[in-house]
Amino acid sequence: MKKVVVLLALSILTIGASAQKSTVQVLFFKAQLCHCQAAGCNKLEADTKKVTEQNFKGGNVTFKEVLLADSANKPLAEKCDALYQAVTVTLILTDSNNKETSVDVTNIVRTYAVTGDKKTFEKDFTGKINELLK
Repeated sequence: MKKVVVLLALSILTIGASAQKSTVQVLFFKAQLCHCQAAGCNKLEADTKKVTEQNFKGGNVTFKEVLLADSANKPLAEKCDALYQAVTVTLILTDSNNKETSVDVTNIVRTYAVTGDKKTFEKDFTGKINELLK
């Protein structure tokens, strides 16, 4: 009986260690813009956040706004090459070995800003996240 309990405990520990999930951070880099530009940027941010939160409820994909004007965000902005006055959205995958991979998905968001095609935006955006999580 002791052997069964010990083996069961070891099995659970092994499964738990190997089942550690990768995580993706959706970083929405935001510049200080004039009011009319900010309204469009805010809509893109809200739609990006909504798509993220509706499609990834397991906690392994999170959304974060990153203000470029905040000096504390400068290292992250430099790392993701998000230093210019435009919408930049970067996905950062952190795998079970804490290795980070950055993917710029700004073009997906910009295409949505131009076309307004929410279905295509959601399909392309979530597809890119799912690709990272594989």
